[in-house]
Amino acid sequence: MAQPAEQHIEVNGVDVTALTGIIDNISKDATLGKTQFRATNLWLGGAHNRSTIKDFYAAGGEDTLRTATFVYDNNEPALLLGGDTDVNPAEYLLHALAGCLTTTLVYHAAARGIRIEQLESRLEGDLDLRGLLGIADDVRPGYQSIRANFKVKADAPAEELEALLKYSVVCDTVCRPVQVETKVEKVD
Repeated sequence: MAQPAEQHIEVNGVDVTALTGIIDNISKDATLGKTQFRATNLWLGGAHNRSTIKDFYAAGGEDTLRTATFVYDNNEPALLLGGDTDVNPAEYLLHALAGCLTTTLVYHAAARGIRIEQLESRLEGDLDLRGLLGIADDVRPGYQSIRANFKVKADAPAEELEALLKYSVVCDTVCRPVQVETKVEKVD
């Protein structure tokens, strides 16, 4: 006798059945949670550079499902002597943070059966260019503060939804110190 097909439950556009399977697998074997994302960047002149992203390691091996290569150009606004053809890396950071907070909220809400009908956010980051330009040693080169404001229409209170944001990878990386190793190799 044939087994009945597994019913897939979807909440907020997320396959909760598959998500639960991923959670169960990683809970049973922590090594499956070890992941490495990669980016390669090439300077194209002035403030223009390009990152290429494709390969990554997850679930115990190199990913073989992704076929697309993603390309992201960086530039600076004309006011900062760039070509103003693309967003700058600091703006990409806001984009990455917004995207990660949103996805985190949606996935964790779905796993808890919380339906989200509408979700919008606005992020603002405050910089003092004196730090970047080396004018003031007491001013950090990075953002002094970032504000992420969400407007959510969902069947759960705002406090419950806000508590789910703590699982964001990018927010955790930005909010808590993380070791970044840099190495410059001179080539001939």
